Amino acid sequence: MAAPPARPTRPTTKETEAGPLVSPVNSHNEWDPLEEVVVGRLDGATIPSSHPVVTCNIPPWAARLQGLATGLRYPRRVIEPAQRELDGFIGLLRSLGITVTRPEPAEHRQRFSTPDWSSRGFCNTCPRDSMLVIGDEIIETPMAWPCRYFETHSYRPLLKDYFRRGARWTSAPKPQLTDALFEKDFRVPEDGEPMRYVLTEFEPVFDAADFVRAGRDLFVTRSNVTNRMGIEWLRRHLGRGYRIHEIESRCRTPMHIDTTFVLLAPGKVLVNPEYIDVDRLPQVLDSWDVLIAPEPTPIDERLLKLTSLCGKWLSMNILMIDETRVIAERHHTNMLRALESWGFEPIPCDLLHYAPFGGSFHCATLDIRRRGPLESYFP
Repeated sequence: MAAPPARPTRPTTKETEAGPLVSPVNSHNEWDPLEEVVVGRLDGATIPSSHPVVTCNIPPWAARLQGLATGLRYPRRVIEPAQRELDGFIGLLRSLGITVTRPEPAEHRQRFSTPDWSSRGFCNTCPRDSMLVIGDEIIETPMAWPCRYFETHSYRPLLKDYFRRGARWTSAPKPQLTDALFEKDFRVPEDGEPMRYVLTEFEPVFDAADFVRAGRDLFVTRSNVTNRMGIEWLRRHLGRGYRIHEIESRCRTPMHIDTTFVLLAPGKVLVNPEYIDVDRLPQVLDSWDVLIAPEPTPIDERLLKLTSLCGKWLSMNILMIDETRVIAERHHTNMLRALESWGFEPIPCDLLHYAPFGGSFHCATLDIRRRGPLESYFP
């Protein structure tokens, strides 16, 4: 019996109708010319839970206050100045020709649960924490804070759009976040005591903000939101084409690398002299200029004593527009002068009141596209 005639085929996908997709996502480092960025949103921001993985990063008095206010909206007197500054920052980015996209508003007070625990949310002010861009891939990270478990859902419309247009989209294993992940009776180590962390190695967890990128080399700090298993998961996921170097931090409450070790341009790195021993940096940095961050301007501490998650070194939380231009906080005059002396062109902007929500310019953004190829900057 003769085989039936083959059915005619028709183009059914965008790839076959219009040729190969060109990913809108392309970012390999912290300094190539910035073309598109996601900026966080303050709408619905809720004071985070009093879980030990959250409160271990703040002073005991602040933890007690947070326990009383958990699940409440941030006060208007805190939200409104931060929103004005955020609007100004977005306007500045757009005036520089940069495409700005935003997450959807979300109801962070809504309670959610797994079979093991329940929580309310936090906010979606810091896309730098929950997503990591490596080339044309966006990786949703396995964050350790229960209140941030579903944070990337407000970014899903963006992620689906980037995926449809050609980007790769990955989610790291969703953590269980049971008690086995957290050290029982953890306390912050005193100066002179061995370093210890609130996280065990029960499962891989990490925040994207504990990593910075220099082409085929990434740098990471182990912290109270990133464990060794999380670092190893990313190392294996990226494969042999990338190297991950650990930066040893002396911070007693480590959380995120972008107030500790900041890549500015090829051959230039900014380090925090309180947290970093420059004699113990990875050898691959031997040929780089190691720039020592100036002592933060005293005005920083008045607000940051209350926000404490960020600490006084929020002055280092800057955003490179390209290898020369950099957005930095207007009030951090010591940092502005230092950047100028190192040959950069600082662009002053206000974002001081964003600190209670997790950071400043670097934290509040996620590079989606920077104009430049994947390169190696180290032998």
